[in-house]
Amino acid sequence: METKYIFVTGGVVSSLGKGIISSSLACLLNARGFRVTIQKFDPYINIDPGTLNPYEHGECYVTDDGHEADLDLGHYERFTNVHTSRANNVTTGRIYQAVIDKERRGDYLGKTVQIVPHITDEIKRNVKFLGNTGNYDFIITEIGGTVGDIESLPYLEAVRQLRWELGQNSLCVHLTYVPFIAAAQELKTKPTQHSVKALQEVGIQPDILVLRTEKEISPEMRRKIALFCNVAPDAVVQSKDVNSIYKVPLMLHSQHVDETVLRKMGVTPEGEPHMQPWLDFIDKMDNATETVTIGLVGKYVELQDAYKSISEALFHAATYASYKLRLVYIHSEKIDDSNADELLAGMDGVIIAPGFGQRGIEGKFVALKWCREHDIPTFGICLGMQCMVIEFARNVLGLADANSTEMNHSTTHNVIDLMEEQKNISNLGGTMRLGAYDCRLREGSLAAKAYGRLDIRERHRHRYEFNNDYRERFEQAGMECVGENPAAKLVEVVEMPSKRWYVGTQYHPEYSSTVLSPSPIFRSFVDAAIAYHNTK
Repeated sequence: METKYIFVTGGVVSSLGKGIISSSLACLLNARGFRVTIQKFDPYINIDPGTLNPYEHGECYVTDDGHEADLDLGHYERFTNVHTSRANNVTTGRIYQAVIDKERRGDYLGKTVQIVPHITDEIKRNVKFLGNTGNYDFIITEIGGTVGDIESLPYLEAVRQLRWELGQNSLCVHLTYVPFIAAAQELKTKPTQHSVKALQEVGIQPDILVLRTEKEISPEMRRKIALFCNVAPDAVVQSKDVNSIYKVPLMLHSQHVDETVLRKMGVTPEGEPHMQPWLDFIDKMDNATETVTIGLVGKYVELQDAYKSISEALFHAATYASYKLRLVYIHSEKIDDSNADELLAGMDGVIIAPGFGQRGIEGKFVALKWCREHDIPTFGICLGMQCMVIEFARNVLGLADANSTEMNHSTTHNVIDLMEEQKNISNLGGTMRLGAYDCRLREGSLAAKAYGRLDIRERHRHRYEFNNDYRERFEQAGMECVGENPAAKLVEVVEMPSKRWYVGTQYHPEYSSTVLSPSPIFRSFVDAAIAYHNTK
C-alpha cells in the first residue's frame, strides 16, 4: 500500500506527551503487522541536540548511524523495537542550513529565498524522505512545540500543504489539555476549543483529538468537544494519567484509536493487534511485589529526563525479573568520604552515570571506591567506566595523579586519553565516537555471559578512550579489559572478576533497551543487584 502520513500536533501547553501518544499509536499499528516509524520535527535552531545542556533539553539520544537526537526518539524505539536514524529527527537549524546551502550553490537560480515555498518545501521533503524509501506503511510525524508558537508556523504550513497533496493518505492527531479547576470542581473544555481554533486558523482541521486529563472526561463532555471542534464523536478520546507510560497503548486501543486511524485512512481494520508480549510485560510490572534499589550517581540527578534511557533500561530489566525498581538519585557533587556510607549502604546496586566535564567527577571516584571495597554490584557507563579506570589506577595501581586528559591535560598518568589521530581536531563533534560500533567480548567474561555471544554492537557517544599503554598493568592487578573494538583495538568493556559484579562499558547499552528487547547487560546488572539484595 502507499505510505500514509500521520501528523501529531499539540496545543495549550507543552510536555503533554506528544512523544508518548505518537509512540503508543506506532506500537498499536506495529502490533497489527504494519511497518511503522516515527519522526520528530523540532522547532529550535540548533543543528542537533548534541551541544544542548541537559538542563535545557534533557538527555541527548544517539541513533545507530551516529546522530545526536531528541530524547523522544528513545521513546519511539522503546515502544516499537524499530531503530531510528538521522532522518527521524530534524530541527529548524537543519532545515535552514540545507536551504542556505542550496542558495549558495545557485539551486534556486537567483530567486528570492522565502519561508514559503523554500523552507516549507524543505520541510515537506524531509517529512516524505522516509516514505520514499518504500520501507514503511505509516510515517508518524510529531511536530514539536505547541500550536501558536512562532517557531512552529513553518512546520504547520508544511503540514497544511501536505494534507491537500496527500489526501486520504494523511491524518492529523491533535493533543490538547483539559484542566481540572479545583475551586469549581470542574473540567474545562475551553482551552481545547481555543487550541483547535488556532490549528484551524493555520488551515489544519484535526481528524482525531486526544485529551490529556487527570480526571475522567464524561461522554457528554467529549460529544460537546466534538461538536465545537468539527471532529467526529468517536474520534475524541481521552488520555488520562496512568501509573506507567507503557499502559498508554492499551488505553488508546480500549478507545479504538488504532481502528479509527485505519478507517479514516482508507484501511479496513482486521482482527486485533498482537499485543501479548506487551501484555506479559505489563502483567509482570503490575504483579511485582519485591523491590530492588539502585543508586544512580551523576551530576544531573535533579533533572527527570537527563538519564531517561538509563532509568527506562533499569525499569525494563527489573520488570523482567519480576521486581519493582526503586531508583535513588545521588548527586555526585554531594558525596564524599564523610557521607558515602550513609548514601550508598542501602543500595542493592550502583550505576555511575555518563557525562562530560570535571564537575562532580571526584564524587564519582568516592562512590566507586566505596562500592569496590564493599563489593556491591556496580555498573559504570561511558564516563562512568572511565571513572572506574581512574579510581582503580589511583587506589589499586598506586598512580596517585592518574586522570583523564579531559580533566587534566598535564597528568603524568593519562589512563584515559584522546587517540593520536584525534588530538589535532578542533571541531567539538569531530573527535566524537558516535553511533553503533562492533565489540568483541572475551569468552567466559561476565559481559559475554550477559549477552550470550561474543560479538555485539552497541552505540557510543564519547571522545576519550582507555589508554592501551596501561592495559597490561590493569589486567595484572585484577581489572580485565574483556571487550574491545576489533578494528581499532579500543577497550569497550572492563570488569573485575574478583567482585560480585563490577563492570564498565565505554558504550551506552541503555540506548538499545526496549520493552520487548531489554538490554542484556542491564538485565545481568539488575539480576546481580537482586542476588545481592537477597543475601542481606
